Amino acid sequence: MINNLRFELSFKNISQLENKLNFCKFNGIKNINIPCKGFIKKDLFKATINYISNNFQEFNVTYHYSLYHQYSKNRINSYQDFLEFIKNSNCNRSYEVLLISGSNKKKNFDVINVLNHIKNQKNLNIKLGIAHNPYLEKYYKITSERERLEKKIASGLIDSIWFQYGTDIKVLNDEVTYLKKIGKYEKLNLFGSLLIPSKQFLARFKFRPWKGVYISEKYLYSLDDFYSFTRDLVFFYKNNNITPVIETDFSSSEKLDLIYNFFRN
Repeated sequence: MINNLRFELSFKNISQLENKLNFCKFNGIKNINIPCKGFIKKDLFKATINYISNNFQEFNVTYHYSLYHQYSKNRINSYQDFLEFIKNSNCNRSYEVLLISGSNKKKNFDVINVLNHIKNQKNLNIKLGIAHNPYLEKYYKITSERERLEKKIASGLIDSIWFQYGTDIKVLNDEVTYLKKIGKYEKLNLFGSLLIPSKQFLARFKFRPWKGVYISEKYLYSLDDFYSFTRDLVFFYKNNNITPVIETDFSSSEKLDLIYNFFRN
């Protein structure tokens, strides 16, 4: 499972990106994700794609494309920008794209709208993934997530589902069972977010929680309990063929070794 792990990179400029990529290369990490949020959007997002294409072709890259952060002027312009992004990606190499509406969905320009438009395009050979948050209904009283998931899958364009992080394995198990019932599970690659607990992470999360990310109070105030849960989640991912995506910082030998320890036991 260690060889299949994916690592999400966080950086503020190309220099930081280069350092992270060299660290990955030195440590044998091949599977990386480039998010589209914070500093990594618009010009830096485009520059990142060009830089990796020209200098680090050995990586297996999944680019997140946030329709919210990449929105430009109006819906028509934004849609054309997305088409250009896909075509440029195909010209460079065959990347996978995780298509995300964003925390604040734009009217008539979310993932479902874009997928409906893409169906009319020809010769777009691209692997598309979609994000899914199993915890929204129980913990945030948002009841539309499953309905939206079914509409996305019904487009026939989806290759993978990327589960949002949460600390309720029963809810996650219910969602995997649901996917099996709707008969699309076998054809889709599944990925799951994994946050590695640390004192620093807990302090930051308690001060500024991540939107839509549910972490139980039990784990926020007990590092040992959080470690125990993380091992349980890794076990669940392994048993359900879900590839973990490391979303916390890993860019030191100590942090990387801590991550790998969860997969050695």
